[in-house]
Amino acid sequence: MPTADTNDPAPLLQRLQRCQPTLWLNPVLERGHRPSGPCTAMLDAEQRLARFAPLLARLFPELSASNGLIESTLRPAPALSNALLGDRTSAPLLLKCDHELPVAGSVKARGGIHEVLCVAEQLAQEAGLLPADPEQVPPASYLHLAAPKAQQLFRQYRIAVGSTGNLGLSIGIVAARLGFKVSVHMSRDARAWKKQYLRAAGADVIEHDGDYAAAVAEGRRRTEADPFGYFVDDENSQRLFYGYSVAALRLQQQLLQAQIPVDNDHPLFVYLPCGVGGAPGGIAYGLKQLFGSNVHCFFAEPLQSPCMLYAMASGRVASVAELGLNNETAADGLAVGCASEPVAAAMRKRLSGIFTVGDDNLFRWVALLHDHEGISVEPSATAGFAGPALLTGSEAGRAYLRQQGLEAAFAQARHILWTTGGSLVPEEEQNRYIERGRQLTTDLQEPTDDAG
Repeated sequence: MPTADTNDPAPLLQRLQRCQPTLWLNPVLERGHRPSGPCTAMLDAEQRLARFAPLLARLFPELSASNGLIESTLRPAPALSNALLGDRTSAPLLLKCDHELPVAGSVKARGGIHEVLCVAEQLAQEAGLLPADPEQVPPASYLHLAAPKAQQLFRQYRIAVGSTGNLGLSIGIVAARLGFKVSVHMSRDARAWKKQYLRAAGADVIEHDGDYAAAVAEGRRRTEADPFGYFVDDENSQRLFYGYSVAALRLQQQLLQAQIPVDNDHPLFVYLPCGVGGAPGGIAYGLKQLFGSNVHCFFAEPLQSPCMLYAMASGRVASVAELGLNNETAADGLAVGCASEPVAAAMRKRLSGIFTVGDDNLFRWVALLHDHEGISVEPSATAGFAGPALLTGSEAGRAYLRQQGLEAAFAQARHILWTTGGSLVPEEEQNRYIERGRQLTTDLQEPTDDAG
């Protein structure tokens, strides 16, 4: 087991090459990180989503009850907690249910929709359909962007994105409904139903034989050649990143409403599935802004696609192919071979650690979640489920608690498993996920000292 303070990366790289479940702890995690509150870009994103809420409620009937707010519930999962941890924690696990986010059905909804709204707002301002200063705009004015004049404007432009599926859904569904032409460049890992869903929503789906990186590169190349094209760059987009960070502000309110404190005596642990890093990075960034060192964020990656772990541990962004890994996993949303460099930089002193998980466990946890809590998700959404047990069941996890001075407070800690996608999965495919998990075994593979 590589430890957090090792200066020799060889043991860690060997574990990754052998596809052994691994918990890596960040040796440069900032201690005593003070909460600084939301930055300007986070607040701007939150306010933009609020300005567009009446329009979104009109465009999407499923948002009428929430008045255009796109948010998920925070709920305790006592049955799942007992199945995963037994009596090793006194507080039940909490689920941040981003698999149920309306419109797009995944964690990508906030960031993807936010970026599309940025484009629409800018074009409307330039065309005189909205004042340049948003503070001068009456809330009802954004409803005019559903009118024929705005639709005619948006139809001149094409929004494109490269995706394994979920980001493409969030971009494609909203952009097409606003009137934009949409191109979604999808990698070989993308599920057929996601392609069908996008086409039904009015998006052009371009399929590529290569992986996520190849789809992004080709999408970017084609869009840059179009004077009326706009490319949503999951690897580098600040608009996506800060749109994702709004989740932290929403979670803060949910914790307050549930009377769940986050302080020195009540630390918060958050486990986030990670692909290229944009969504988990934005969320983790926002949480650290709000809670500082009282929140501990861990990313989870597939054994064959540990791109962010490789980047963070080696200090450089490079493809997992260098490790001899094939980047093939049932967790299609996490099938990314090369991490986002800006996100890796942003997480450098903020991220507590990263762990890797095997596909078989993803399916086991899909079945476990369905059978114990009645919740259906796609395999990638369960990647974080290994986290809480790793902190108590592995030497590296126990070392982290000692190093951070958390041994006494751990009994009062809360753990949030962040689910990332699943509500749009067709029932037949969802049933296959559940059945496969049940067939593998009903007994979870527990982390041990020698298994990472």
